[in-house]
Amino acid sequence: MRAREYDYYLPPGRVALTPAARRDDARLLVYDPSRDEVFFDVFRNLGKYVPPRALLVLNDTKVVPARLTLHKPTGGRVHALLLLNELQPGSTALKALLDRHVPKGALLRAGKSGGFRVVGNKGSVFDLRPDFPIARLRQLLEIAGAAPLPPYLRHSPLTERERRQRYQSIFAKKAASVAAPTASLHFTNRLLSRLGASGVRKAYLTLHVGQGTFAPPTADNFQKKKLHTEYYFVPSRTRTLLRHAKRDRRAVVAVGTTVARALESSARNRGPGLKKTSLFIFPPHKFSSFDALLTNFHLPRSSLLCLLDAFLRSKKSRKSWRDLYRLAIREKFRFYSFGDAMLIL
Repeated sequence: MRAREYDYYLPPGRVALTPAARRDDARLLVYDPSRDEVFFDVFRNLGKYVPPRALLVLNDTKVVPARLTLHKPTGGRVHALLLLNELQPGSTALKALLDRHVPKGALLRAGKSGGFRVVGNKGSVFDLRPDFPIARLRQLLEIAGAAPLPPYLRHSPLTERERRQRYQSIFAKKAASVAAPTASLHFTNRLLSRLGASGVRKAYLTLHVGQGTFAPPTADNFQKKKLHTEYYFVPSRTRTLLRHAKRDRRAVVAVGTTVARALESSARNRGPGLKKTSLFIFPPHKFSSFDALLTNFHLPRSSLLCLLDAFLRSKKSRKSWRDLYRLAIREKFRFYSFGDAMLIL
């Protein structure tokens, strides 16, 4: 299996540069593999399709304004993406993607707020040591940072304030991600209340999303069955709700591929505490932790498409991911982070 098997053509204009006017105005493609039925609707009607008394599992990670413009002593600019999702307690340095090579020992300034010393690198990933207490880093980013929208959204007309607001779920709490769990972006408080009133329960976990989510998997990834590492945490309350749902034969709906990865990882590595996963889900894969998947439409050749393919095959689906994407393209659905959603039952 190779990444090129997950390539497809997306016509011009189908990348959503802005989100829907209201979050739950996004469109929704629903596919029921057991009946081979497809429905087209809007996200605010999600409750019509979610199984009765289901458990929705959501990712409460929060995107940080991790893009930062730094300056060399000569005045030259260096654009950085600070990988706060990989920053661990007690660390004195952090990893960052830089848009150009900077020699070891160089000092990069962030205006009057402080600077970062380059202490090493591996390719385009650099180790930076701030010359201020690292606890002040988030404060610096709130003032001087920018929302880390992916490259395909660089022409989005949204203002910085709008980007920070809309590239973030309404239940985001734990700040560390440098990419959004995009299936979460469509929820509103009103929709969550309606789902709760109908008997649908919700639970939260945290997986801090890194830039690796956009990288196409390599032959080595397929061979070793491993991807980039991400950190996740499943609270005891969520683990209890998952056990009860399984006991009562209620469906568990993974809201997004980040939740899917965290749940499948947790099923293989039980117990409390912060954990890390390098799990790469691609066919064949036996899913044991959830029953339905809510997700956006993903980049070609991405590991997220591999996961979607594996889930459809595990359902013995008559339609492939490619069939569903062709339908979405035909129906003029919008793609990627600010785009529309799909529910696989």
